[in-house]
Amino acid sequence: MNPETFIIKPDDRRPAINVVGAKMNVLASYIDTQGIQVTVASGSEGVGPPPHSHDWDESFYVTAGEVLFSCGGKTTNCVTGTFVHIPADTIHAFSFGPDGGEVLEMTEKRSHAVEMFTALDREIAPGPPDVPKLIKVLSENGVNVHT
Repeated sequence: MNPETFIIKPDDRRPAINVVGAKMNVLASYIDTQGIQVTVASGSEGVGPPPHSHDWDESFYVTAGEVLFSCGGKTTNCVTGTFVHIPADTIHAFSFGPDGGEVLEMTEKRSHAVEMFTALDREIAPGPPDVPKLIKVLSENGVNVHT
């Protein structure tokens, strides 16, 4: 089945979900595109995922503020307009900068990103997360947490 052409204007977006303190808007899931998944994530200073890896490529475009990316053993402060590509199986993390930030995230066909974000919204209550439960949900969705 070939995907349909679609346009999503800001007022047409699906409601944002809460992904461990980040606000996440799903723009396109695998079901929508039969390929890439696209989300927009925003958060306040310090919000972001722990060091982790997964078997899909992931790319980010910083659309607002600053985002601190750590990948491949290197940490870089990325300002608006920065593009970051992370190959599959690379240990990486990011956190939003001093005034918060926003990123457009694109993942490839093998990704379980939207399913993972949806599961985190459903399973992890707002506030300080239940870390063992968080790691379990991530693991069930193909993400390995590295401490």
